Amino acid sequence: MDIFLAKLLSATLRMATPLIFGTLGELFAERAGILNLGIEGTMLLGSFVGFAATYHTGSLWLGVLAACLAGILAGLLMAVLTVRLGVNQHVSGLGITMLGTGLAYFSFRVMFGNPSLPPQIKPFIQLEPFSNIPVLGPIFRQYPLTYIAILLIPVVWWIIYRTTFGMNIRAVGENPEAADAAGLNVYRIRTWSLMIGGGLMGIGGAFMTLCMLGFFTFDIIAGRGWVCIALIIFGNWNPVRVLWGALIFGGVSALQLRLQLTGMRLPYEAFLALPYIVTIVALTIANRDATYPAALLKPYVRE
Repeated sequence: MDIFLAKLLSATLRMATPLIFGTLGELFAERAGILNLGIEGTMLLGSFVGFAATYHTGSLWLGVLAACLAGILAGLLMAVLTVRLGVNQHVSGLGITMLGTGLAYFSFRVMFGNPSLPPQIKPFIQLEPFSNIPVLGPIFRQYPLTYIAILLIPVVWWIIYRTTFGMNIRAVGENPEAADAAGLNVYRIRTWSLMIGGGLMGIGGAFMTLCMLGFFTFDIIAGRGWVCIALIIFGNWNPVRVLWGALIFGGVSALQLRLQLTGMRLPYEAFLALPYIVTIVALTIANRDATYPAALLKPYVRE
């Protein structure tokens, strides 16, 4: 394997990491029948909260925990609006995205003002468990959260398909009336699903500040939340297939960064748009065979 290809694969995994966290979080919500359009704002809020917590405490892992808690609270708010109050899921999700975005912007200004240079933290260092392997070594040079994200794929698959909790999630996402008749608490299961999903989204956002950059910017998420929603459809709501979608986007993102260094006479915006164009094409193809959860977007009111 060429060393260039090994480094490209390594970068692919890094670029895919926030998408894996975000997509798995959205998967919990949609499997339970809730479309969480608040993912973009939740990831941005998690990105800021994780950075701020680390900046003030000096602990990166406390930053991860704080980002997770921020995401859980955002998921809880989504649950209150959509599950308890029956507010339209599109409106609730977009409202949470605007709220999370506004909170992140406002809190940053309150804490740090308007500095000429963004405040910085020392990010996670990359682990090198197999760095001595010739050529392949760079592939394993990853951040701790990247390894956690990869390990989460089989864990989430097992939860969704092999546990009672996962079966209950799928039941309320397919037929909440039948699930209720069988004795399941639809409201509680959907609430927990949104909270778990929100926590994962928050960690996905925190990866950008605590691993990739070491500082916070207002455009740090750059639409990755919306990409996660597309990847859910691409993966047909299956955690394993979702991984392949994240790797495709991550791979194209890593490739476009390297293409910019080749001196090609194209506007850099063309390179930046490339991953999103590939996502649209992949979504268009995958949408033909997508099997949506039957109760997705359908509010449930117990009679």
